[in-house]
Amino acid sequence: MKTKIFGSVLAVVAFCISGCKKDFLKENPSTFYTIDNVFTTSAQVNQALIALYAQHRDMLANPTNENYMWKGNGTDVIDVAYGNIGTSIANYSVFSPTLPVISTFFDSWYKLISKSNLVIKATNMPQISWSSVEEKTYVIAQARFFRAFAHLNLAELWGGVSIVTEVYDEPRYDFKRETRVAVYQFAIDELTAIENDLPVTSVAGGKIVRGVAQHFLCEAYLALGTQLKADGKAADAQTAFTNSINYGNKVIDGGQYNLMNARFGSRRSETSVVVDVYNNGVFSPAAKADTVQFTPNHYWDLFQEGNVNYQDGNRECIWAIQIDYNAYKAEDKLSALPYARVYGPAFRDGSSGNLTGLLEEVGGRGVTFQIPTFYWRDNIWAGKFGADIRNSEIVIRRRFKGNVPGKDYYLKVIPWSVFYNTSENSGRCYPVSCKITTDRFTGVPDGENRSNLFRDDYAVRLPETILLRAEAKQRSGDKAGAASDVNLLRTRANCSYMVTAGDMDDNFDLILDERTRELMYEEHRWNTLLRMGGTIAVDRIKKYMFWDQFRGSLTRKFNLLPIPQSVIDVNIASKIEQNAGW
Repeated sequence: MKTKIFGSVLAVVAFCISGCKKDFLKENPSTFYTIDNVFTTSAQVNQALIALYAQHRDMLANPTNENYMWKGNGTDVIDVAYGNIGTSIANYSVFSPTLPVISTFFDSWYKLISKSNLVIKATNMPQISWSSVEEKTYVIAQARFFRAFAHLNLAELWGGVSIVTEVYDEPRYDFKRETRVAVYQFAIDELTAIENDLPVTSVAGGKIVRGVAQHFLCEAYLALGTQLKADGKAADAQTAFTNSINYGNKVIDGGQYNLMNARFGSRRSETSVVVDVYNNGVFSPAAKADTVQFTPNHYWDLFQEGNVNYQDGNRECIWAIQIDYNAYKAEDKLSALPYARVYGPAFRDGSSGNLTGLLEEVGGRGVTFQIPTFYWRDNIWAGKFGADIRNSEIVIRRRFKGNVPGKDYYLKVIPWSVFYNTSENSGRCYPVSCKITTDRFTGVPDGENRSNLFRDDYAVRLPETILLRAEAKQRSGDKAGAASDVNLLRTRANCSYMVTAGDMDDNFDLILDERTRELMYEEHRWNTLLRMGGTIAVDRIKKYMFWDQFRGSLTRKFNLLPIPQSVIDVNIASKIEQNAGW
């Protein structure tokens, strides 16, 4: 059901020359590559494996305009700024199977599957010599992980899709949709098969280890149980939820990982973080006019350069995307997190002239391609949920001083009523998470412009496993156990309020709120909302979307993304049904 077949096979066209009898006219070109001769060494196969990690990085850590749905654009947590509302996917009157971002989003996963299948096939070729059986086994296990991971994501987002396990050397137009349950089961079978082939730890950061597979088995069984229950198979669903809990137990209680409950890492000795304020936002020793000071804590430590990997001493990191400044400079400029630019505010355009510049004092060179909704800014921190170090000033910076001499708020903290004095401004000015900026941008002496972060980024962090187990417990009827899991995170966050079984509502609002408090700018919100089924996605998007003018456009009832129309059109030998609501 792909729009393209992503194989690394070159078609060879043989030309017959009539009347030629001479042997020297017979062509035997040595430069045509096929899948059978392109790989000759294990090093080449390992390069193809590295390409899987690179694509995963580029998909999830580089939120370009083509792939801006990954972190939840158009959901309850993220929208677009005022200047981009014409192309906002939250405008559900234009959100359709022909929307280009949908096909890009969809194709990305099949590209990952295709590359995974290529590595698996190449690894097993007879001409490839491996240093040991263990080396070969680990390469196959990593490739099968990525294949399972991609199918799991496709099933969460689009439901039943085609399961692809081969590399094709010619076009196919007869792909068939499997059921969502079948795709979930395929991912589970793959992950189960490789679980014990993966090492418990690795010397190098970012490599797939056993805890990664176990985390996604926890998620896949949860997703499977949710769908089975929706299909009326309550007993099978309960078994799946039990399996989800068991795999969550392996990760959470296995002794390998734990929450970081105290200061740690490269900046643990700092008791104050000082951000300089410069007149008119222009960097110059003579222009320094003031400072803003914040008190760091252990949650902030999680997002500092040098602190992300398990190998850095961060025991709640299960899998990290690797970012390297030297590789960024030497290679293709993709080894970066453009978060300050993509997610950062543009105070210079919306502060009524009180605040300007592109320095650390405003969070860097923000362009506001994607903005947080008021649900994250304010709603989840209301009342008894406000006392939480994840809402502290060092984590969510809400205090900004004016830096324009002669203006009303020069060197004074600017009230949010000034920032939010128009809907246009509120779409450009907002609190800044420590996950998308830093007070120490790397590369500035080399000409970097405070657009990018050069720290590693979380692909899986232990709190998400805990929240998956909490949901599995709740779905299996154990609300007290679910509350206890949520409180593991709330205790770490020094919250004053601990949740109870009575807080665990049947719409999973508490769990979704806690996921946002803990995992904003980390989780893939579309996956979470659509995996939960029912009307959860539509209800929450309509309730919390940022732009009121789009609220009325959300009239569809859907719990899956639309299958790209281009995929339906090209698969001419087998009809692919569109998802309900589209």
